Amino acid sequence: MTTALGSGPLGGLKVIELAGLGPAPFAAMMLADMGAEVVRVDRRGRVSAGDKSRPSWDLLNRGRRSVGVELKSAAGVEVVLRLCERADVLLEGFRPGVMERLGLAPDAVSARNPRLVYGRMTGFGQSGPLAHAAGHDIDYIALSGALEPLGRGGEKPVPPLNLLGDFGAGGMLLVTGVLAALFERSVSGRGQVVDAAMVDGSALLTTMLHAHRQVGMWSGARGDNLLDTGAPFYEVYETADGKYVAIGALEPEFYRQLLALLGLTDDPRCAVQLDRAAWPAMREAFTALFAQKTRAEWQRLLEGSDACFAPVLCPFEAAEHPHNQARETFVTIAGVLQPAPAPRFSRTASSVRAAPALPGAHTDAVLSDWGFSAAELAQLRDDEAIA
Repeated sequence: MTTALGSGPLGGLKVIELAGLGPAPFAAMMLADMGAEVVRVDRRGRVSAGDKSRPSWDLLNRGRRSVGVELKSAAGVEVVLRLCERADVLLEGFRPGVMERLGLAPDAVSARNPRLVYGRMTGFGQSGPLAHAAGHDIDYIALSGALEPLGRGGEKPVPPLNLLGDFGAGGMLLVTGVLAALFERSVSGRGQVVDAAMVDGSALLTTMLHAHRQVGMWSGARGDNLLDTGAPFYEVYETADGKYVAIGALEPEFYRQLLALLGLTDDPRCAVQLDRAAWPAMREAFTALFAQKTRAEWQRLLEGSDACFAPVLCPFEAAEHPHNQARETFVTIAGVLQPAPAPRFSRTASSVRAAPALPGAHTDAVLSDWGFSAAELAQLRDDEAIA
C-alpha cells in the first residue's frame, strides 16, 4: 500500500475535528483513511513556529490537514461555525459542557447546518452522575465490567493498555455511530447528535460474557474460563528462547490436530478436552513441551495448520511476518512504520493520504479552500483568531 490521494469509500465527505486526545483522533483517522476530507482544528496556542513541512510524530493525526484557531475568541468560534456550514460531520472529544461554553453546542451548530452529524466522544457519556468526572480508559472499562475479567486466576486485573476503552469501545464506536447517522440523514435529510461513551462501548463488548453467564459457561472467577487462560488449550506458552506462542484450539477437531502435531494424542493428561479436573495436568504437559523448542521452531511445526497457533509478536516485529507483509498490513509513510488502513474495500481502496501535520500547518490553505477570502484571513490574523 502506498501513500495516495485516493477517494476511498468516504470520498466527498467533509469532517471537522476539534483536536483532542485518544479516541476522537482515532475516529477521525479512520474516516480520513477511508477517504473523508478531515480538517483538524488545533488550538492556536499549539501552533509551532518551526518547520511546517515536518510531519508530526502523532500517527493518530495522519491523513488530514490542520488549522490553528483561537477558540476562546468570538472570531475564532465564528471560523469553526463557518467551517461547519460546509461540513457533513463534526467530531469533538471534550468533557460535557465544554463545547457549550465555547459557543459550539449542538444547537448552535445545527442552526448553521441542520444536516450536520455532531459526534461526541466521552468516557462516561453526556449524562449521568459521573458525566463531568475526569477519567481515563482504565476507569471506563472498570466501570463497565470489562476490566475485571482480564487477567489470570489469583492475580489482579490487567489493563489491556488503552486498546479496549479508547480505541475499541471509543473511537470505533464513534465511527459506527457517525456512519449510521449519515445513513439515516440520507432518508430524513437531518443530522443528529451521536453520544459515544467508552463506558457504553466497553459494556457492549462484554455482551458475549453476559450470554455465557446465563448458560453456565462463565464461572465468574478470573482465569477460570474458556477464553481467559482458564483452559490450557486457549493459552500463551513460553518457548525455549524466552518468547511466547499462542494456542486457541477450542473446537474438538482443532484440539485433536494440536495434539497430533505435538505428539500428545495418546497422553492421558490430554485425553478429555473439556474435563476441567484434568486442566491442571494438561497445562503442565503443554508448558513442558513448548519450553523444549524456540518460537521459530514451533512456527515451522504448527503455523498454517488448524491447530489454531500463532507466534506472539511485539507490535513492531509484526510487520516482518510473511502474512502481514503479503497483505500489507503495515505501511511506511514518511519513513515511519505504522498500521495500514482497515477494513479493505474491493473498489474504493482506503489509503494514508498524508503524514501527520503539525498543528496549524494548513491554516491559510484550508480556510481558502473552504470559502474564506484573503482579506478575511488577514483580518482574522490581525484579530489573533487564527494562527
